Amino acid sequence: MKQMHPARFVLATTAALTLALVARSAAWGASHTAGWNMTTSARYLDTRLDWWSKWPKAARDHGTRCVSCHTSLPAVIARPALRTALGNAGPTANEQVMYADVVKRVRMWREVDPFYPDQTIGIPKSSESRGVESVLNALFLATRDRDAGTSLSDDARLAFANMWALQMKAGDLKGGFAWLTFKLEPWESETASYWGASLAAVAVDRAPGNYAASPEIAANLTALRAYLKTGLGSKSSLFTRMLVLWADSHLHDIVEPAQRQVLLYQLRAIQSADGGWSLARLSTWQRVDGTVIPDASDGFATAIITVALQDAGVPATDPSIKAARGWLVAHQDPATGRLPASSINKLREPSTDPYLFMSDAATGFAMLALADK
Repeated sequence: MKQMHPARFVLATTAALTLALVARSAAWGASHTAGWNMTTSARYLDTRLDWWSKWPKAARDHGTRCVSCHTSLPAVIARPALRTALGNAGPTANEQVMYADVVKRVRMWREVDPFYPDQTIGIPKSSESRGVESVLNALFLATRDRDAGTSLSDDARLAFANMWALQMKAGDLKGGFAWLTFKLEPWESETASYWGASLAAVAVDRAPGNYAASPEIAANLTALRAYLKTGLGSKSSLFTRMLVLWADSHLHDIVEPAQRQVLLYQLRAIQSADGGWSLARLSTWQRVDGTVIPDASDGFATAIITVALQDAGVPATDPSIKAARGWLVAHQDPATGRLPASSINKLREPSTDPYLFMSDAATGFAMLALADK
């Protein structure tokens, strides 16, 4: 069968998508974001930071705590909206505790143990832990400095130096970072290294003082872009390719224009009739307990895809964005402020600690998706 020229494929798929959106717009209606309660969602995330700081499993050496992609990161991602909603001029008390831990571990980088040492967990968990922590530390402190309106602090520069020192120089991860693999999707798995590389791109973009243009990191950025490009291959899941699209919005020169159009089409094409997105449609994930990942729209999938599309330049007036933001508003829990989301790994019991992890992530990304641009 003769393959269609890429440019013609883009035109054809874009036209098909346009017709589909026109047909779907009547069902979506006039979606808006006025009903989302930023105050309750901000309080939810702040409360979760407090819980995380006291959870025994988060404790690490030297009186510090590890940071997490599911609970700490969402609060940082939503930082501007979090501050505005709570009426704080600066970080909340719980954020200050989190940042203090990060700063302490950055300054004691050679003294603190990895989050998961080889000696107690097994090889190669030390290097994986260092990769995760170095990227998150840089992102957290870059965000803190930017939102404080200051220049890049010495601690943030040190965090970036730690991160770049761990950038892989050979092998399949060349240009990326070693990442924790516990067979837990989507943040601690074999493909989660693209999640980490995307966060590194966001960290560089968030760093104040045009850090991204610093000559001393030019080679690092070239290598990071090259690694992220490998995530666009046909074997990569749509979730991974969506992350690369998001990273391109912050680092640029990763996704070609034709690839961008195809990705936008593919993401819009799997949007549900209710305006949300399903986790099950983003990859071939399998739960370890044999239960089926619901095909219904999910809080985390909808929130992060909405962020990725908006950062990629899709305007708020676009029917798919209007519908997605409307879905987020409609599904916020009015009592707690959280956005419910499902685990990819197993059917979680509400009484267990990990039950809220996906909701933590969903709520933070939803706040970012719905914040004034």
